[in-house]
Amino acid sequence: MATTREARGLFHAFPRGNVQGRALLIVTGLLVALGTVAVASASEGQSAANGASSFSIIVHDLAYLTLGMFAFYVAARVRLERLVHRAPALIVSGLAMLAAVMVVGVSANGGKRWLNLHLIFLQPSELFKLFTVLFLAWLVQHHHDELNNWRQLAVWTVPVWLGAGLIVLEPDIGTSSVVLIIAVSILAVAGLSRYLLTRVIGLGVIAMVGYMFAKPYSARRFFSFLHPNSDLQGAGYQLLQSRIGLGSGGLTGLGLGHSRAKWGILPNPHTDFIFTIFGEELGFIGAMVVLALFVAFLFAALAIARRCSNQVYRLVAVGIATWITVEALINVASVVGWWAVTGIPLPFFSYGGTALISELAAVGLLYNVAHDQSRSSDLTIREYRLTNFRETIERPRTRPRVASHPYAPPRPTRREY
Repeated sequence: MATTREARGLFHAFPRGNVQGRALLIVTGLLVALGTVAVASASEGQSAANGASSFSIIVHDLAYLTLGMFAFYVAARVRLERLVHRAPALIVSGLAMLAAVMVVGVSANGGKRWLNLHLIFLQPSELFKLFTVLFLAWLVQHHHDELNNWRQLAVWTVPVWLGAGLIVLEPDIGTSSVVLIIAVSILAVAGLSRYLLTRVIGLGVIAMVGYMFAKPYSARRFFSFLHPNSDLQGAGYQLLQSRIGLGSGGLTGLGLGHSRAKWGILPNPHTDFIFTIFGEELGFIGAMVVLALFVAFLFAALAIARRCSNQVYRLVAVGIATWITVEALINVASVVGWWAVTGIPLPFFSYGGTALISELAAVGLLYNVAHDQSRSSDLTIREYRLTNFRETIERPRTRPRVASHPYAPPRPTRREY
């Protein structure tokens, strides 16, 4: 009986009627619709190269989209307090899946990032982003009094650092950097001191430099965007073809489905470089529409976070907004040559089952937060030592009262002087 009650208490009715929530749904719906059309067009060449039907990849994408919509529905209905309460268990399960990838993972395109579940290929690193958002919100909720201490911060964030390290070993330095950016953004909004934020970011940069020294090939590939013309047949080939494709689109594009780069010229046209194909077919105007939609998504997510009266759920909204926005920024910057090609997908556009499912689940949580009316106590991470010192300095000074002798005459007032 208790189990039945707990199961019933895990979900609430699907929320409706909120302005911020409707805006989020409209923007996300447009992004998903355009992304589905883009995958259908960009995957034609890859489908032909695989010897399958021109629609083989888009059929799989639609199946993943169906699962993603179900994930959105579940996330929109789940009780947030119960979900955040289970965040430690979720991130431990994420670590277990990342460890399983090291042992029995499936390799493709030089990386070992997937688990073959026979029905789908699961990419645990994509789920780990969502688990990181929930875990950091839980951490601030329960341990905000301790996080301004360097040692306590290092101990409590071990699951995040460990997960990022396992993702680097796949190797996938792009996704691991996104995980760390999500964590840092949540801690910064929660009130972590600038001193500790600087140290965390500094350690991240040092770790990245150390990885580059250990893997010279990765370093050459990462910094190839600084001099793309030096190796046009090697590390600079993708960027060269991406620029050619975007440039050939002009203002209005070659027309939907008329891309030339997707026919074996540009590698990964339906995944990492789908923005290039979209820009080639729909031109500068189409590319600007996509960027405008991502900006609108950011504003919608921040409006939800600003309106939220529960600080824990506000941090969840901030983490999801950071996740989607940073990935979109990195992907677009990489395909135009402003940043290294790190394999970061374009959210809601790039073909990838686990990525689309986890992104739509994150949107479902945002929609859920938009309708939440609960309140929380102040969970701000504070610099307690500095606060106590300031309170001591700013406390009004009062003259100490000196006990007088019981037979002494009364002390005269100011007027009697």
